[in-house]
This record gives sequence, C-alpha cells and structure tokens, in this order.
Amino acid sequence: MEDTEDIVIAGAGPNGLMLACELALAGVRPLVLERLPEPTTENRANGLVGQVVRVLDRRGLHERLAGPIAPPVPGFVFGAMRLDLTLVERNSLNVLGVPQRRIEAMLGERAAELGVEVRHGHELTGLAQDADAVTLDVTGPDGPYRLGARYVVGADGGRSVTRKLAGIGFPGVTEDRAVSHSANATVPAEFTDPGSGGLRVPGRGVIPPFFHYRTETGLFAYAPFPTGTLVTAMEWTDDEEPADEPPVTLDDVRASIRRVLDFDLPLGAPEGEGPHLLRRLRGRNTRLADKFRDGRVLLVGDAAHVHSAIGGPGLNLGLQDAVNLGWKLAATLGGRAPAGLLDTYESERRPVAERVVMHTQAQSALISPGGDVTALRELFGELLRLPGTVQHIADLMSGADVRYEPGTDHPLDGRWAPDLVLDGGTRLAELTATARPLLLDFTGSLGDELRGWSDRVDHVTGHADVDATALLVRPDGYVAWATSAAEPDDTDRKALRAALERWFGHSLDA
Repeated sequence: MEDTEDIVIAGAGPNGLMLACELALAGVRPLVLERLPEPTTENRANGLVGQVVRVLDRRGLHERLAGPIAPPVPGFVFGAMRLDLTLVERNSLNVLGVPQRRIEAMLGERAAELGVEVRHGHELTGLAQDADAVTLDVTGPDGPYRLGARYVVGADGGRSVTRKLAGIGFPGVTEDRAVSHSANATVPAEFTDPGSGGLRVPGRGVIPPFFHYRTETGLFAYAPFPTGTLVTAMEWTDDEEPADEPPVTLDDVRASIRRVLDFDLPLGAPEGEGPHLLRRLRGRNTRLADKFRDGRVLLVGDAAHVHSAIGGPGLNLGLQDAVNLGWKLAATLGGRAPAGLLDTYESERRPVAERVVMHTQAQSALISPGGDVTALRELFGELLRLPGTVQHIADLMSGADVRYEPGTDHPLDGRWAPDLVLDGGTRLAELTATARPLLLDFTGSLGDELRGWSDRVDHVTGHADVDATALLVRPDGYVAWATSAAEPDDTDRKALRAALERWFGHSLDA
C-alpha cells in the first residue's frame, strides 16, 4: 500500500471541493481524486438557487464570486409558472447567476489555499473496506497504485463509481420521453424586449427571461446571461433513442425551437471565447441511493441522489450535503464526536433529498403535454395567487423549510440561523467563515455553561434584532439550541448543556 489518508474524496466537482474545504477548516486535510486530467470547461449549471447562496456567504465565498450578497429575488418559477415573491412575508429565495465552472474554479482555489491536495487524472477502480479502514485501487498517469483511508466519500456524480464499488443500490425511474436541445447563441436585437430583457415571439408576446415557457409540444427557456445567451427547447417524443445519433448542431436547436414555439428564431453563432454550450439530452433520471453511508463509505451530491434540473436545485442540495457532512466527519476523525453523530448525516439529509425529488417530479408533471395538464395548470395558477401557497412553495424551493430534529420547542431550534447583525454592524456571516460552532449569547450570562466546550465552541456576546436571546449555531449554519428568556433559568441551561453534548461531545470537565 502506497500510503494511508484520513479521508479520500472521489470527485473534484463543486460538491467534492466544498467538502474538502469544510474538512480543511476543521483541521483535516483530505486527498481528492479526480479521474479527469484537468478541470472541465463544460458548464453544467448556470448559477445557484436557494439556501446555498447564503451558505457561501457564511464562508466568505460569495464575495469571491460576486461581491456582497444580493437581496432575494422578487420572482421565480415553479413548473413553468411564475412565483410572485412580492406576496410573501419571508422571502428567502436567493439566486446567484454564476456559471458552475467559475464556482468550481473558486472552490478549487480555496481548497488549495487550505492545503488540500487534488490529484487530477487519478481514477478510482477498486474499493474494499473492513471495520478499521478502506482500501482503494487507483489508476493514475503513472499506472495503478493502492491507497488506504479511514473514510472515503463519493462525490463523483450520478454514475458514481464509489457508490457502485461499495455495492450501494440506486433505485428510481428514468423518463425517456423528454429530449432537450440547449445552446449558447446570439439572438437578433429585434427579437429582444429592452424593458424586460425577454424574448419577443410573434403570436406569443414576450417570453420573460429565465422563465420556463410551456406549450402543448414542449418547453422553452431564454436566459440572457452576462456570459452569453442560453436557449433551451425541450420536447416530448415517443421515439426511441437512435443507436447512432449524430452530434447536435445549431440547426438542431433551431428546429427544436420551431417545433415547441411554432416560430423560426434566427439564432446565430455565439460570441466570445467560450466555452460555449451546445448539447442534446435525452431522458430524465430520478434516483435515490439506498443509503448515504455504508460503513466507512459515504455519498454526497449526485452520487446520493439525482433528479430533474428544473428549478435549479442540484447544487443547493449537493453543496449543503457537503457542509452538513464536513464537520461531523472531522469530529469523528478527531475522536471528539458524540455517539451517532455521523449517522445524523443521512437522517438529516435524506429527507431533504426526498423533498427535492418530490418537487422536481411535481414540476415535471406540470410541464407535461396534454389538456388535463393544462387544466391542472389553470387551477394551480389560481393557487399561486394566494400568499400562503406562494410562501410554502418558495420555502420548499429555497430549502428554508428544512428543520432538523430540534432539542427544544423554540421555533428557531433546528432551523437555519437568521441572517442577524450584531450591534456594531458585525454580520453573522463574518463570524462563521471559520466553520466553528458559535454560542451567540445576547444575555451575556452563559459563558460558564460553555467552559467545558470552549475548545470547540466560540462564545459571542452583544445584541441583535432576532427573536431569541441566545442561539447555539452548528458549523453548517443550523440552530442547535435557542432561548428567548431574558435571564435563562436552570431548564434553559440544562437544555444548552444537553445540546452541546449532543452535537459537540462530552465536556472537558466530565
């Protein structure tokens, strides 16, 4: 065996790199294996949607991509129907329009700063584990070699080799009827609407930008990104996939748009250096791994779950998998994790994945062809004029509805910590860049309770406009305990100590 690592991560995409950064912040230096010889230039996503935007902000990573975090968007889309977010009381649907390749490059730079080694051109080919370690067979540029690890994490996508080698099942369904054509292209100025930024289509008016437009034959989207306009047409077909399908061309994209919109959109070749997207995708997979952990092998992101890309939930789900797992795995390696901590990765993240599968399947049903679907959309459109319905769906889409198992009955316990600002102007995001747990103590009286965990949990005092007088915030940004008492009593203090022990291990005084 060549050497032994604490943690090996298979896959240097955004999820694998995010996990590597989280582990490094916690004092663990993982080894990342990536089968591709160099970072891909393919742009698999065009931005981030939901809570993950705030996650990046709380690690100081949003600033690297786009400067200060922007307010939540005033509108979004669900199943090719508009969500008017001006109707809701709490809008938590943030959007960051940055190409995935830039996100991946930024995370790679951050991982390098934190001392993470990424081996490009090294492919995982074999895996065996026992109670103490995992043995990996790897093929690199200089040939095959063997590697040991205490834990292995598969962040290697929907066709995960890690998952397959570990023998973890991946049940689900494949929908073969959908065929989509996408391309970066130029659109003549006379077809663009200066006011809205949308696309003028004769007989259909203006199709809003970044909006899924449904017809009885398919779905169309027009997205004028700063890096280049993207057009996508998805059709429904009963034809079988040809055995030898020629590479997609811009003419194929034009023809697909004609079939969906009944209109010839004179697309031109894309401008700029690129890389430019031009692709055809057939079918949609919805699958969920039988388990997210098998002994010393764990799965994150698409290796654990795949679903329709509608609504853009993929990186929101996968990157938060990584942030949830990182601190728990580091604590386990450090010997300070309470019993069962690593098991909470699956118990917390599987229900979130199941809800993403649910809402992407629901959206796929709403964009399907047929008069019955059109009638369903009419009814759904009426429901989307009700603020309560919009609030529910907006929270579902963003992930703001996630609540992990609370330890108390406080309404913030188990939920994402509010974006509070302390007196003096310090944002919570500035206090969480190191990924350490925090006790936000606005009573100034809880320091003694923290004494036995002072090596693991930071104590922050002050004041903030929030519906609590003290919050215990986990490294992933979720509240582990909260109180609204001006002077916490013995019951509050006992609950705080129980939460500290539940998530961060025994007190040093024990």
